Amino acid sequence: MTTSMFCASRCKFCWRGRKAPVAESWYGPIDSPEHVINHSIDEHLKLLRGFRGMGYEKANKKAVSEMDDVRHVALSLTGEPITYPLINEILKAFHKRRISTFLVTNSQYPEQIKKIDKVTQLYLSVDAPNKELMKKIDRPLFKDFWERMIECLDLLKTRDYRTCIRLTMIKNENMCDVKGYAELIKRGNPDFIELKSYVWVGESQNFYKVENMPYMEDLENFMKELLKEIPEYEYTKEHIPSRAILLIKKSLKKKCWINFPRFFDLIESGKKFKAKDYCSKVIQPNDFARVI
Repeated sequence: MTTSMFCASRCKFCWRGRKAPVAESWYGPIDSPEHVINHSIDEHLKLLRGFRGMGYEKANKKAVSEMDDVRHVALSLTGEPITYPLINEILKAFHKRRISTFLVTNSQYPEQIKKIDKVTQLYLSVDAPNKELMKKIDRPLFKDFWERMIECLDLLKTRDYRTCIRLTMIKNENMCDVKGYAELIKRGNPDFIELKSYVWVGESQNFYKVENMPYMEDLENFMKELLKEIPEYEYTKEHIPSRAILLIKKSLKKKCWINFPRFFDLIESGKKFKAKDYCSKVIQPNDFARVI
């Protein structure tokens, strides 16, 4: 789900298309966090009700019985969710319900990152290794887009919760200047780095060809060159169907999974904590179930 439909960039690799609204700042009415959460869950459950229908006898009964108990939310995909004026309030409201929060931002709103007290994991998109290429690929509205991203990176390294820099890899476009990427990564000092293949879908097909989707071999070769520049990170996971590779700080000792009960216990305690305090080597049952 998302808390905002507009975005301040018109990225060539985005699936949304030119009809999607663009803006530099929030406009229009502001729905309350509870209104957004309640209606998001209602609409999500409408999509799943079919599992209680004609094919119910073949459905996973345990999964169906747990359907109403939403446990995770990804604020991503459509628009720039971090621009919602009450972003910290809605994150707190999700946590109060013991719903984990994954927030993705395009690194154009440092003032909004400053507002966030706690989030389960914050993803910062870095779409190019230098200013010229970022302008070509992201086609940002802000004139100071590069400076905004640098400020977001500087803020990222100060966060106590889990952080990740996502690199959307586009073959023959931005899989270059490894040293440039390394400098930006060191500046943000994230817990994780995700190398994610561009996907040839939606409006992006007007700008790229299917050949611009890197294979896993391409990602692996890029990863090897990148790790030479950032030796404090190491390979930990990959997901071949998604053409994605995950790198992790060596200091986390490959504890890439999230201990969600521990995260909420830390939130409810009111005490300060670090990302490592709720990282785990073990995946928990149903960790990927019931996401809105």
